[in-house]
Amino acid sequence: MGSPATLRRALALLAVGATALTAGTVAVPAAGTAIAAPTHDLTGVHVRPASFGHHNAQGRVAPLSTTQCVSQIGIHCYSPLQYRTAYNLDPLYQEGVTGKGRTIVIVDSFGSPTIQHDLEVFDKQWGIQDTNVEVVKWGNVPAFDPKNPDHTGWAGETTLDVEYAHAIAPDAHIILVETGVSETEGTTGLPEMMDAEKALIKAGRGDVISQSFGATENTFPGYDKGDFKSLTDLRYAFQDAADHNVTVLAASGDNGATDAQENGTDLYPYKVNSWPSSDPLVTSIGGTQLTLDDSGKRTAPDKVWHDTSGAGGGGVSGIFERPWYQTGVANVTGNHRGTPDISMSAAVDGAAWTYESYDPTSVGWHLTGGTSEATPLFSGVVALADQLAGHRLGQLNWRLYGMNLLPSQWSGIVDVKEGDNGWGGVTGYNATPGYDLASGLGTIDAAKFVHAIAAR
Repeated sequence: MGSPATLRRALALLAVGATALTAGTVAVPAAGTAIAAPTHDLTGVHVRPASFGHHNAQGRVAPLSTTQCVSQIGIHCYSPLQYRTAYNLDPLYQEGVTGKGRTIVIVDSFGSPTIQHDLEVFDKQWGIQDTNVEVVKWGNVPAFDPKNPDHTGWAGETTLDVEYAHAIAPDAHIILVETGVSETEGTTGLPEMMDAEKALIKAGRGDVISQSFGATENTFPGYDKGDFKSLTDLRYAFQDAADHNVTVLAASGDNGATDAQENGTDLYPYKVNSWPSSDPLVTSIGGTQLTLDDSGKRTAPDKVWHDTSGAGGGGVSGIFERPWYQTGVANVTGNHRGTPDISMSAAVDGAAWTYESYDPTSVGWHLTGGTSEATPLFSGVVALADQLAGHRLGQLNWRLYGMNLLPSQWSGIVDVKEGDNGWGGVTGYNATPGYDLASGLGTIDAAKFVHAIAAR
Protein backbone atom coordinates (compact mmCIF):
# COMPACT_ATOMS: atom_id res chain seq x y z
CA MET A 1 0.00 0.00 0.00
CA GLY A 2 2.92 2.36 0.38
CA SER A 3 3.43 5.16 2.84
CA PRO A 4 0.38 7.41 3.37
CA ALA A 5 2.71 10.32 4.14
CA THR A 6 4.61 9.78 0.91
CA LEU A 7 1.38 9.64 -0.99
CA ARG A 8 0.06 12.81 0.57
CA ARG A 9 3.18 14.57 -0.64
CA ALA A 10 2.90 13.01 -4.08
CA LEU A 11 -0.76 13.99 -4.38
CA ALA A 12 -0.54 17.39 -2.68
CA LEU A 13 -3.33 19.46 -4.18
CA LEU A 14 -4.36 23.05 -3.66
CA ALA A 15 -7.04 23.05 -0.97
CA VAL A 16 -10.26 24.22 -2.52
CA GLY A 17 -13.25 24.42 -0.20
CA ALA A 18 -16.72 23.47 -1.30
CA THR A 19 -20.14 23.31 0.26
CA ALA A 20 -20.85 19.84 1.61
CA LEU A 21 -23.70 18.09 -0.16
CA THR A 22 -25.19 15.05 1.47
CA ALA A 23 -27.25 12.26 0.04
CA GLY A 24 -28.44 9.27 2.01
CA THR A 25 -27.86 5.78 0.72
CA VAL A 26 -30.79 3.63 -0.14
CA ALA A 27 -30.72 0.96 2.54
CA VAL A 28 -32.45 -2.24 1.49
CA PRO A 29 -32.69 -5.57 3.25
CA ALA A 30 -29.89 -7.93 2.31
CA ALA A 31 -30.97 -10.53 -0.18
CA GLY A 32 -31.29 -13.78 1.67
CA THR A 33 -30.30 -14.39 5.25
CA ALA A 34 -26.89 -14.46 6.82
CA ILE A 35 -25.09 -17.75 6.46
CA ALA A 36 -23.68 -19.05 9.71
CA ALA A 37 -19.92 -19.13 9.38
CA PRO A 38 -17.44 -21.10 11.45
CA THR A 39 -16.04 -19.35 14.49
CA HIS A 40 -12.82 -17.68 13.44
CA ASP A 41 -9.90 -16.56 15.57
CA LEU A 42 -8.39 -13.94 13.28
CA THR A 43 -6.46 -12.00 15.88
CA GLY A 44 -3.85 -9.90 14.13
CA VAL A 45 -5.42 -10.09 10.67
CA HIS A 46 -6.08 -6.62 9.26
CA VAL A 47 -8.51 -6.28 6.39
CA ARG A 48 -7.43 -3.19 4.48
CA PRO A 49 -8.98 -1.32 1.59
CA ALA A 50 -6.41 -1.55 -1.18
CA SER A 51 -6.66 2.20 -1.80
CA PHE A 52 -5.47 2.99 1.74
CA GLY A 53 -2.57 5.42 1.45
CA HIS A 54 -3.23 6.09 -2.23
CA HIS A 55 -5.95 8.70 -1.90
CA ASN A 56 -5.39 12.44 -1.68
CA ALA A 57 -6.97 14.21 1.27
CA GLN A 58 -8.02 17.47 -0.36
CA GLY A 59 -10.65 18.12 -2.96
CA ARG A 60 -10.80 20.36 -6.02
CA VAL A 61 -13.86 22.07 -7.42
CA ALA A 62 -13.10 20.58 -10.85
CA PRO A 63 -10.84 17.85 -12.23
CA LEU A 64 -7.71 18.78 -14.15
CA SER A 65 -6.56 17.50 -17.52
CA THR A 66 -3.56 15.20 -17.69
CA THR A 67 -1.41 18.05 -18.98
CA GLN A 68 -2.49 20.25 -16.07
CA CYS A 69 -1.84 17.48 -13.53
CA VAL A 70 1.69 16.95 -14.83
CA SER A 71 2.49 20.67 -14.70
CA GLN A 72 0.71 21.52 -11.44
CA ILE A 73 1.02 18.34 -9.35
CA GLY A 74 3.84 16.42 -11.00
CA ILE A 75 1.86 13.26 -11.73
CA HIS A 76 -0.41 12.01 -14.50
CA CYS A 77 -4.15 11.91 -13.81
CA TYR A 78 -6.92 10.34 -15.83
CA SER A 79 -10.67 10.51 -16.34
CA PRO A 80 -13.02 7.61 -17.08
CA LEU A 81 -13.26 8.79 -20.67
CA GLN A 82 -9.51 8.43 -21.07
CA TYR A 83 -9.71 4.87 -19.75
CA ARG A 84 -12.47 4.10 -22.23
CA THR A 85 -10.17 5.20 -25.04
CA ALA A 86 -7.06 3.52 -23.64
CA TYR A 87 -8.80 0.17 -23.23
CA ASN A 88 -10.66 0.43 -26.57
CA LEU A 89 -14.13 0.23 -25.03
CA ASP A 90 -15.99 2.54 -27.40
CA PRO A 91 -16.48 -0.10 -30.15
CA LEU A 92 -18.28 -2.26 -27.58
CA TYR A 93 -20.59 0.56 -26.55
CA GLN A 94 -21.36 1.21 -30.21
CA GLU A 95 -22.44 -2.43 -30.47
CA GLY A 96 -24.77 -1.97 -27.50
CA VAL A 97 -22.47 -3.88 -25.12
CA THR A 98 -22.82 -1.74 -22.00
CA GLY A 99 -23.32 -4.30 -19.22
CA LYS A 100 -27.10 -4.14 -19.50
CA GLY A 101 -28.83 -6.94 -17.62
CA ARG A 102 -25.74 -7.76 -15.55
CA THR A 103 -25.01 -7.06 -11.87
CA ILE A 104 -21.72 -6.10 -10.23
CA VAL A 105 -21.48 -6.70 -6.48
CA ILE A 106 -19.02 -4.46 -4.65
CA VAL A 107 -18.12 -5.31 -1.05
CA ASP A 108 -16.74 -2.61 1.25
CA SER A 109 -16.77 -2.01 4.99
CA PHE A 110 -18.87 0.95 6.18
CA GLY A 111 -19.55 2.22 2.65
CA SER A 112 -20.27 5.89 1.95
CA PRO A 113 -23.37 7.84 2.97
CA THR A 114 -23.12 10.01 -0.14
CA ILE A 115 -22.41 7.40 -2.79
CA GLN A 116 -25.54 7.98 -4.88
CA HIS A 117 -25.10 11.76 -4.95
CA ASP A 118 -21.39 11.49 -5.64
CA LEU A 119 -21.92 9.06 -8.51
CA GLU A 120 -24.45 11.44 -10.07
CA VAL A 121 -21.97 14.34 -9.92
CA PHE A 122 -19.30 12.06 -11.39
CA ASP A 123 -21.62 10.98 -14.21
CA LYS A 124 -22.67 14.53 -15.03
CA GLN A 125 -19.06 15.66 -15.28
CA TRP A 126 -18.17 12.98 -17.83
CA GLY A 127 -21.48 12.61 -19.66
CA ILE A 128 -22.14 9.09 -18.38
CA GLN A 129 -25.72 7.94 -17.85
CA ASP A 130 -26.83 7.66 -14.23
CA THR A 131 -27.72 4.49 -12.38
CA ASN A 132 -29.25 3.83 -8.98
CA VAL A 133 -26.84 2.08 -6.64
CA GLU A 134 -28.54 -0.59 -4.56
CA VAL A 135 -27.06 -0.40 -1.08
CA VAL A 136 -27.27 -3.49 1.12
CA LYS A 137 -26.29 -2.94 4.73
CA TRP A 138 -25.05 -6.26 6.01
CA GLY A 139 -25.10 -6.76 9.74
CA ASN A 140 -24.58 -3.96 12.25
CA VAL A 141 -23.17 -1.14 10.15
CA PRO A 142 -22.37 1.82 12.43
CA ALA A 143 -23.45 5.36 11.65
CA PHE A 144 -20.88 7.00 9.38
CA ASP A 145 -18.41 9.21 11.24
CA PRO A 146 -16.44 11.58 8.95
CA LYS A 147 -13.89 12.02 11.75
CA ASN A 148 -13.13 8.29 11.89
CA PRO A 149 -10.23 7.50 9.50
CA ASP A 150 -11.42 3.89 9.14
CA HIS A 151 -14.78 5.14 7.93
CA THR A 152 -13.38 7.75 5.56
CA GLY A 153 -10.74 5.35 4.25
CA TRP A 154 -13.38 2.80 3.30
CA ALA A 155 -15.66 5.56 1.95
CA GLY A 156 -12.90 6.57 -0.43
CA GLU A 157 -12.52 2.96 -1.48
CA THR A 158 -16.28 2.63 -1.93
CA THR A 159 -16.42 5.73 -4.11
CA LEU A 160 -13.58 4.54 -6.34
CA ASP A 161 -15.10 1.07 -6.68
CA VAL A 162 -18.58 2.24 -7.59
CA GLU A 163 -17.64 5.11 -9.88
CA TYR A 164 -15.17 3.12 -11.99
CA ALA A 165 -17.16 -0.11 -12.22
CA HIS A 166 -20.04 2.05 -13.45
CA ALA A 167 -17.82 4.04 -15.82
CA ILE A 168 -16.76 0.86 -17.63
CA ALA A 169 -20.16 -0.90 -17.60
CA PRO A 170 -22.61 2.02 -17.48
CA ASP A 171 -25.78 -0.06 -17.81
CA ALA A 172 -24.82 -2.76 -15.30
CA HIS A 173 -26.69 -2.78 -12.01
CA ILE A 174 -24.47 -2.16 -8.99
CA ILE A 175 -25.09 -3.64 -5.57
CA LEU A 176 -22.91 -2.06 -2.88
CA VAL A 177 -22.65 -4.29 0.17
CA GLU A 178 -21.69 -2.33 3.27
CA THR A 179 -20.45 -4.41 6.19
CA GLY A 180 -19.78 -3.29 9.74
CA VAL A 181 -16.26 -4.15 10.88
CA SER A 182 -16.08 -4.55 14.64
CA GLU A 183 -13.10 -2.93 16.31
CA THR A 184 -12.92 -5.85 18.74
CA GLU A 185 -9.56 -7.53 18.40
CA GLY A 186 -9.84 -10.76 16.48
CA THR A 187 -13.05 -9.81 14.66
CA THR A 188 -11.85 -8.09 11.53
CA GLY A 189 -14.78 -8.32 9.17
CA LEU A 190 -13.75 -11.13 6.83
CA PRO A 191 -16.46 -13.54 8.07
CA GLU A 192 -19.09 -10.82 7.61
CA MET A 193 -17.85 -10.10 4.09
CA MET A 194 -17.88 -13.77 3.15
CA ASP A 195 -21.35 -14.25 4.70
CA ALA A 196 -22.70 -11.33 2.71
CA GLU A 197 -21.20 -12.61 -0.53
CA LYS A 198 -22.54 -16.12 0.02
CA ALA A 199 -26.05 -14.86 0.73
CA LEU A 200 -26.11 -12.69 -2.39
CA ILE A 201 -24.79 -15.58 -4.49
CA LYS A 202 -27.45 -17.90 -3.07
CA ALA A 203 -30.13 -15.31 -3.90
CA GLY A 204 -28.84 -15.01 -7.47
CA ARG A 205 -28.08 -11.33 -7.01
CA GLY A 206 -24.69 -10.93 -8.69
CA ASP A 207 -22.73 -11.90 -11.78
CA VAL A 208 -19.32 -10.57 -10.74
CA ILE A 209 -17.99 -9.71 -7.28
CA SER A 210 -15.33 -6.99 -6.94
CA GLN A 211 -13.12 -7.08 -3.83
CA SER A 212 -10.68 -4.23 -3.26
CA PHE A 213 -9.33 -5.49 0.04
CA GLY A 214 -6.84 -8.00 1.30
CA ALA A 215 -4.95 -9.45 4.25
CA THR A 216 -1.44 -10.89 4.17
CA GLU A 217 -1.46 -14.70 4.22
CA ASN A 218 1.28 -14.77 6.86
CA THR A 219 -0.87 -12.89 9.38
CA PHE A 220 -3.54 -15.59 9.58
CA PRO A 221 -3.27 -17.58 12.84
CA GLY A 222 -1.43 -20.87 12.38
CA TYR A 223 0.40 -19.82 9.22
CA ASP A 224 3.86 -20.11 10.79
CA LYS A 225 3.01 -23.66 11.89
CA GLY A 226 1.72 -24.73 8.48
CA ASP A 227 -1.88 -24.73 9.73
CA PHE A 228 -3.92 -22.72 7.23
CA LYS A 229 -7.38 -23.56 8.53
CA SER A 230 -8.08 -20.02 9.79
CA LEU A 231 -7.88 -18.87 6.17
CA THR A 232 -9.22 -21.86 4.28
CA ASP A 233 -12.35 -21.92 6.48
CA LEU A 234 -13.24 -18.54 4.95
CA ARG A 235 -13.40 -19.83 1.36
CA TYR A 236 -17.06 -20.86 1.49
CA ALA A 237 -18.28 -17.82 -0.46
CA PHE A 238 -15.82 -18.46 -3.29
CA GLN A 239 -16.79 -22.12 -3.42
CA ASP A 240 -20.44 -21.10 -3.72
CA ALA A 241 -19.50 -18.57 -6.40
CA ALA A 242 -17.85 -21.33 -8.42
CA ASP A 243 -20.95 -23.50 -8.03
CA HIS A 244 -23.19 -20.66 -9.30
CA ASN A 245 -20.88 -19.43 -12.10
CA VAL A 246 -20.26 -16.09 -10.37
CA THR A 247 -16.96 -14.41 -11.20
CA VAL A 248 -14.89 -13.29 -8.20
CA LEU A 249 -12.14 -10.67 -8.49
CA ALA A 250 -9.66 -9.36 -5.92
CA ALA A 251 -6.97 -6.68 -5.88
CA SER A 252 -3.44 -8.14 -5.81
CA GLY A 253 -2.21 -5.48 -3.36
CA ASP A 254 -0.22 -2.28 -3.48
CA ASN A 255 3.04 -3.19 -1.77
CA GLY A 256 4.68 -5.04 -4.63
CA ALA A 257 6.09 -8.43 -3.75
CA THR A 258 5.65 -7.86 0.00
CA ASP A 259 2.74 -6.72 2.18
CA ALA A 260 1.73 -5.58 5.66
CA GLN A 261 2.59 -7.33 8.90
CA GLU A 262 0.11 -7.91 11.73
CA ASN A 263 0.23 -4.30 12.87
CA GLY A 264 -1.15 -3.27 9.49
CA THR A 265 1.66 -0.78 8.89
CA ASP A 266 5.11 -2.38 8.76
CA LEU A 267 5.97 -4.52 5.75
CA TYR A 268 7.49 -7.98 5.77
CA PRO A 269 11.19 -7.81 4.81
CA TYR A 270 10.69 -10.66 2.34
CA LYS A 271 8.24 -11.76 -0.33
CA VAL A 272 4.71 -12.62 0.78
CA ASN A 273 1.23 -12.75 -0.76
CA SER A 274 -2.27 -11.72 0.29
CA TRP A 275 -5.74 -13.26 0.37
CA PRO A 276 -8.29 -13.26 -1.28
CA SER A 277 -6.12 -12.40 -4.30
CA SER A 278 -4.08 -15.59 -3.83
CA ASP A 279 -7.13 -17.86 -3.82
CA PRO A 280 -7.25 -20.14 -6.89
CA LEU A 281 -11.02 -19.53 -7.12
CA VAL A 282 -10.42 -15.79 -7.51
CA THR A 283 -9.08 -13.79 -10.45
CA SER A 284 -6.23 -11.66 -9.13
CA ILE A 285 -6.04 -8.15 -10.59
CA GLY A 286 -2.59 -6.55 -10.71
CA GLY A 287 -1.52 -3.01 -11.43
CA THR A 288 -0.05 -1.22 -14.43
CA GLN A 289 1.05 2.33 -15.14
CA LEU A 290 -0.51 3.95 -18.19
CA THR A 291 1.01 6.94 -19.98
CA LEU A 292 -1.79 8.72 -21.82
CA ASP A 293 -2.31 12.07 -23.48
CA ASP A 294 -5.32 14.26 -22.73
CA SER A 295 -7.49 12.27 -25.14
CA GLY A 296 -6.59 8.89 -23.66
CA LYS A 297 -4.19 7.75 -26.37
CA ARG A 298 -1.05 5.96 -25.23
CA THR A 299 2.26 7.77 -25.59
CA ALA A 300 4.21 4.79 -24.22
CA PRO A 301 3.55 1.09 -23.60
CA ASP A 302 1.98 0.09 -20.29
CA LYS A 303 4.41 -1.03 -17.62
CA VAL A 304 4.12 -2.58 -14.18
CA TRP A 305 2.98 -0.09 -11.57
CA HIS A 306 5.97 0.95 -9.49
CA ASP A 307 6.19 4.62 -8.55
CA THR A 308 7.05 6.61 -5.43
CA SER A 309 3.83 5.57 -3.71
CA GLY A 310 3.59 1.82 -4.27
CA ALA A 311 3.77 -1.09 -6.65
CA GLY A 312 1.39 -3.73 -7.96
CA GLY A 313 1.13 -6.83 -5.80
CA GLY A 314 2.26 -10.17 -7.13
CA GLY A 315 4.12 -13.32 -6.24
CA VAL A 316 3.46 -16.88 -5.13
CA SER A 317 1.08 -18.04 -2.43
CA GLY A 318 2.46 -19.62 0.71
CA ILE A 319 -0.78 -21.56 1.15
CA PHE A 320 -2.27 -22.62 -2.18
CA GLU A 321 -0.69 -25.11 -4.55
CA ARG A 322 -0.45 -24.28 -8.23
CA PRO A 323 -3.93 -24.66 -9.77
CA TRP A 324 -4.32 -26.71 -12.91
CA TYR A 325 -4.92 -23.68 -15.10
CA GLN A 326 -1.40 -22.41 -14.31
CA THR A 327 0.29 -25.62 -15.46
CA GLY A 328 1.51 -23.83 -18.57
CA VAL A 329 3.33 -21.21 -16.47
CA ALA A 330 4.75 -23.62 -13.90
CA ASN A 331 8.24 -22.50 -14.91
CA VAL A 332 7.32 -19.11 -13.41
CA THR A 333 5.12 -20.00 -10.43
CA GLY A 334 6.77 -23.22 -9.30
CA ASN A 335 4.47 -25.46 -7.28
CA HIS A 336 2.29 -22.69 -5.89
CA ARG A 337 -0.47 -20.35 -7.03
CA GLY A 338 0.97 -17.30 -8.77
CA THR A 339 -0.56 -13.81 -8.83
CA PRO A 340 -1.71 -11.63 -10.48
CA ASP A 341 -3.68 -13.09 -13.39
CA ILE A 342 -4.36 -9.91 -15.37
CA SER A 343 -3.61 -6.22 -14.76
CA MET A 344 -5.25 -2.83 -15.20
CA SER A 345 -4.43 0.79 -14.40
CA ALA A 346 -3.36 1.31 -10.77
CA ALA A 347 -0.43 3.76 -10.64
CA VAL A 348 -0.60 6.83 -8.42
CA ASP A 349 1.39 8.56 -11.15
CA GLY A 350 -1.63 7.93 -13.35
CA ALA A 351 -4.37 8.27 -10.73
CA ALA A 352 -8.11 8.29 -11.37
CA TRP A 353 -10.43 11.23 -10.68
CA THR A 354 -13.27 10.54 -8.24
CA TYR A 355 -15.91 12.86 -6.80
CA GLU A 356 -16.55 12.60 -3.04
CA SER A 357 -18.62 14.48 -0.48
CA TYR A 358 -18.77 12.08 2.49
CA ASP A 359 -16.26 14.23 4.41
CA PRO A 360 -17.58 17.80 4.70
CA THR A 361 -14.03 19.12 5.14
CA SER A 362 -12.80 17.86 1.75
CA VAL A 363 -15.70 17.86 -0.68
CA GLY A 364 -14.72 17.79 -4.34
CA TRP A 365 -12.60 15.97 -6.90
CA HIS A 366 -9.90 13.64 -5.61
CA LEU A 367 -7.22 11.41 -7.09
CA THR A 368 -6.85 7.75 -6.16
CA GLY A 369 -4.60 4.92 -7.32
CA GLY A 370 -3.90 1.33 -6.41
CA THR A 371 -5.05 -2.10 -7.48
CA SER A 372 -8.38 -1.15 -5.93
CA GLU A 373 -8.75 0.99 -9.04
CA ALA A 374 -7.73 -1.86 -11.32
CA THR A 375 -10.24 -4.29 -9.80
CA PRO A 376 -13.48 -2.34 -10.38
CA LEU A 377 -12.23 -1.41 -13.84
CA PHE A 378 -11.97 -5.11 -14.66
CA SER A 379 -15.29 -5.89 -12.98
CA GLY A 380 -16.90 -3.62 -15.55
CA VAL A 381 -15.16 -5.51 -18.34
CA VAL A 382 -16.51 -8.79 -16.97
CA ALA A 383 -20.04 -7.38 -16.94
CA LEU A 384 -19.65 -6.41 -20.59
CA ALA A 385 -18.44 -9.92 -21.46
CA ASP A 386 -21.31 -11.53 -19.53
CA GLN A 387 -23.80 -9.43 -21.48
CA LEU A 388 -22.23 -10.30 -24.82
CA ALA A 389 -22.10 -14.00 -23.92
CA GLY A 390 -25.70 -13.95 -22.73
CA HIS A 391 -24.78 -15.76 -19.52
CA ARG A 392 -22.41 -15.62 -16.58
CA LEU A 393 -18.87 -16.56 -17.47
CA GLY A 394 -18.13 -17.67 -13.92
CA GLN A 395 -14.54 -18.61 -13.17
CA LEU A 396 -12.31 -16.75 -15.60
CA ASN A 397 -8.86 -18.09 -14.91
CA TRP A 398 -9.01 -21.21 -17.06
CA ARG A 399 -10.35 -19.02 -19.87
CA LEU A 400 -7.61 -16.42 -19.44
CA TYR A 401 -4.72 -18.87 -19.50
CA GLY A 402 -6.24 -20.69 -22.46
CA MET A 403 -6.78 -17.47 -24.38
CA ASN A 404 -3.18 -16.50 -23.73
CA LEU A 405 -2.12 -19.31 -26.06
CA LEU A 406 -3.73 -17.37 -28.93
CA PRO A 407 -2.13 -14.44 -30.75
CA SER A 408 -2.82 -11.12 -29.01
CA GLN A 409 -4.85 -9.81 -31.94
CA TRP A 410 -7.31 -12.64 -31.33
CA SER A 411 -7.29 -12.84 -27.53
CA GLY A 412 -7.15 -9.15 -26.71
CA ILE A 413 -4.57 -9.92 -24.02
CA VAL A 414 -1.71 -7.43 -24.33
CA ASP A 415 1.62 -8.46 -22.85
CA VAL A 416 3.28 -6.08 -20.37
CA LYS A 417 7.03 -6.34 -20.75
CA GLU A 418 8.40 -3.42 -18.73
CA GLY A 419 8.82 -2.63 -15.05
CA ASP A 420 9.01 -4.54 -11.77
CA ASN A 421 7.09 -4.67 -8.50
CA GLY A 422 9.86 -4.27 -5.98
CA TRP A 423 8.77 -2.26 -2.95
CA GLY A 424 9.59 -1.61 0.70
CA GLY A 425 13.18 -2.78 0.31
CA VAL A 426 12.07 -6.15 -1.06
CA THR A 427 13.26 -7.06 -4.54
CA GLY A 428 10.23 -7.76 -6.68
CA TYR A 429 9.55 -9.58 -9.91
CA ASN A 430 10.36 -8.24 -13.35
CA ALA A 431 7.91 -7.99 -16.21
CA THR A 432 9.00 -10.33 -18.98
CA PRO A 433 7.57 -11.52 -22.29
CA GLY A 434 4.68 -13.82 -21.42
CA TYR A 435 3.36 -14.54 -17.93
CA ASP A 436 5.20 -13.01 -14.98
CA LEU A 437 4.59 -12.39 -11.28
CA ALA A 438 4.46 -8.62 -11.74
CA SER A 439 1.74 -8.19 -14.36
CA GLY A 440 0.33 -11.69 -14.78
CA LEU A 441 -0.69 -12.36 -18.37
CA GLY A 442 -0.64 -8.62 -19.09
CA THR A 443 -3.46 -6.16 -19.72
CA ILE A 444 -6.28 -5.97 -22.29
CA ASP A 445 -7.63 -4.46 -25.46
CA ALA A 446 -11.26 -4.63 -24.31
CA ALA A 447 -12.95 -4.70 -27.73
CA LYS A 448 -10.99 -7.82 -28.68
CA PHE A 449 -10.82 -9.31 -25.20
CA VAL A 450 -14.55 -9.14 -24.47
CA HIS A 451 -15.43 -10.81 -27.76
CA ALA A 452 -12.80 -13.50 -27.24
CA ILE A 453 -13.69 -14.41 -23.65
CA ALA A 454 -17.44 -14.25 -24.29
CA ALA A 455 -17.00 -16.87 -27.02
CA ARG A 456 -15.24 -19.38 -24.75
